[in-house]
Amino acid sequence: MEGLLTAERRERISRNLLAGTTTAVVLVPQAMAYALVAGLPPIHGLYASLLPLIVYAVLGRSRQLAVGPGAIDTLLVGAALGAMHVVNEQTYAAWAALLALMVAVIQGLLGLLRAGFLVNFLSRPVISGFTTAAALTIALSQVRHLLGFEAPGGSGFLEIAGNVVRHIADFHPATALVGLTVAGALVWLKRWRKGFPRALFVVAVSTVVAALLDLEARGVRVVGDIPAGLPSFALPPLELETVLALLPTAVTLALIGYLTIISIGQTFANRNGYEIRPNRELVAIGGANLAAGLTQGFPVSASFSRSAVHAGGGASSPYALIVVAAWVGLTLLLLTGLLQQLPTATLAAIIITAVLGLTDFAEVRRLARVKRADMWLLLITFAATLGIGIEQGILVGVAASLMLFLYRTTRPHAAVLGRLGDSTDYRNVRNHPGAVTIPGVLIVRIDAQFYFGNVTFLRDFLRGQERAVEGTLRAVVLEACSLNQLDSSADAALRELAAEYASRGVVLKLASVKRPVERVMRASGLWHLVGDANVHMNVHDAVRSLALDPGAVEASGRG
Repeated sequence: MEGLLTAERRERISRNLLAGTTTAVVLVPQAMAYALVAGLPPIHGLYASLLPLIVYAVLGRSRQLAVGPGAIDTLLVGAALGAMHVVNEQTYAAWAALLALMVAVIQGLLGLLRAGFLVNFLSRPVISGFTTAAALTIALSQVRHLLGFEAPGGSGFLEIAGNVVRHIADFHPATALVGLTVAGALVWLKRWRKGFPRALFVVAVSTVVAALLDLEARGVRVVGDIPAGLPSFALPPLELETVLALLPTAVTLALIGYLTIISIGQTFANRNGYEIRPNRELVAIGGANLAAGLTQGFPVSASFSRSAVHAGGGASSPYALIVVAAWVGLTLLLLTGLLQQLPTATLAAIIITAVLGLTDFAEVRRLARVKRADMWLLLITFAATLGIGIEQGILVGVAASLMLFLYRTTRPHAAVLGRLGDSTDYRNVRNHPGAVTIPGVLIVRIDAQFYFGNVTFLRDFLRGQERAVEGTLRAVVLEACSLNQLDSSADAALRELAAEYASRGVVLKLASVKRPVERVMRASGLWHLVGDANVHMNVHDAVRSLALDPGAVEASGRG
């Protein structure tokens, strides 16, 4: 048995070594490319892919999550710092590191305060619309590197598009040939063999070709000198004015980064039969960003595509990320000299082909069929992100999501119930043609919590339905099975309704009241006002207690 366990352990170590190596093959060129998106030299992408991975491996619990630079994170960094018009490269890198520290503090505090629920304000349609617009913005921002023309970067899609249109005629033929050839090769290699390390392949081939043909002398921009060695520890300058200017971006990055790691981590945890704790993951990714900020990196999160590669390679422990970090460290120590002739057009092609896979136009068609309101939420976020800006777009999406939520809760689904045949089931008469109402009795169900925001709606709904009741109204039965909460305003409204009905000789009955709602009713006196005799376990018991004319309940069942 001991020998078998040793063999299993050796096999597991071997799988994680292979997974870490495979992921490093993908991460190294991607990290350098994403640094360009953030407006930083490629070396900073490698810095952000070293110590942060080790910290997450120690603190985190996802076994397949591939931590490191991501497309959306780097775009937000580039947009925020680009808007601040930093002209000094050293200051720019220091502020990117400061942004990572701020993200770390926010994520760490949220995790310690167990406030991970805040990410729920970023609904899936908002994220889908934002991600699609951000992917298009990233792709467009790299066109100047892909085709080799000089143009300002810009901080939003429209500004970048305007700069591209004005300067695209000045493209450099040799650079454009390299960039478009590499992009075409990446697309073809993906179709030819999905697991092939295409990014590493095009980096190696284009670097060799650039060196042999001396493309730099022909005007093709290359990466150039990359400082060898591991990053040094340094605390970026903490200036209050800069911190306040970067705070909105830091909050956005903290929430989006957390949402990214939770959605990816939970996906692989479910597939592989283990659990992760959201608040612990918040602390772990916060620790990773702390490491990035102290080692000249920039904010990190995770990548679904790299996580898929990581999982496919056999990763079964967070410590597989240490293997990835080891390869990144080896690259920094020994291989940076080999990358000096790497064309920046190659990195641009890697970015463009990678981020275009993040677009999700199919989600618009799906939501049009499933939930049209969510489709409009997606489109609003998409349009705002493209038209107004990256950070503003996500804020508009969140605001629209909250407004939609408030609208839905202030106008909840409400139904008039009727009896199905001779059964004791009462269903929505709109959805069940066989459900028959009882003369003189109004049975309603409100499918939402009852609070101050929908008090007026309930009152108007009851009055409107009262006019449609056959005969003289004798009783109103409120089916409370979907009523989870009751605030003081709603309780006061129900007491007013009960008193009004009593003055008119109409009985108010409650059915299926849940215990939290019952406690509020008892504390306020509403329970006593309605009376124990008018509170029932279910709707049928409430109807039977009304002492209707003989056979009325049974007749209602026959329609």
